[in-house]
Amino acid sequence: MNFPLPPDCPYYLMSRATLTVTSQLKKGFIKEDISTIRPAYLGVLLSLWNEDGLKANEVGRRAGLEPSTMTGLLDRMERDGLVERKPDPNDRRANRIHLTKKGVNAEVSATRVVSHTLEKAFNTIPEKDIETTKNVLRTILLNCGREDVK
Repeated sequence: MNFPLPPDCPYYLMSRATLTVTSQLKKGFIKEDISTIRPAYLGVLLSLWNEDGLKANEVGRRAGLEPSTMTGLLDRMERDGLVERKPDPNDRRANRIHLTKKGVNAEVSATRVVSHTLEKAFNTIPEKDIETTKNVLRTILLNCGREDVK
């Protein structure tokens, strides 16, 4: 089987696009003086900005992250002062994840950076093509075993 050269390889293009947007997000967070926000944190932060105090497993489900990934990510976010774990009063085995003041205060700046970055990235692409791209990416995720994709 012949594999396409990088400019024609879908995996290469997806990876490069992801790395490029991630780099732009990092630069934007630094410019907004919220450099403790990392692109990897966005799924968790968006979930908590929408509904604070979720159980850790629910945050992971909403963010599309595996439980093994969540533990380390929450450790780093806690270290960076964005979230804190608190025992669930109704379930001794579970923790609830709460935004700290720093996490709450980062919402406006972080969403501004994300919006600006995505507007720049998708600026010249027709809406119908963006919808097609999202559907293709969801199908790839489903084909690779991610049943949690809508």
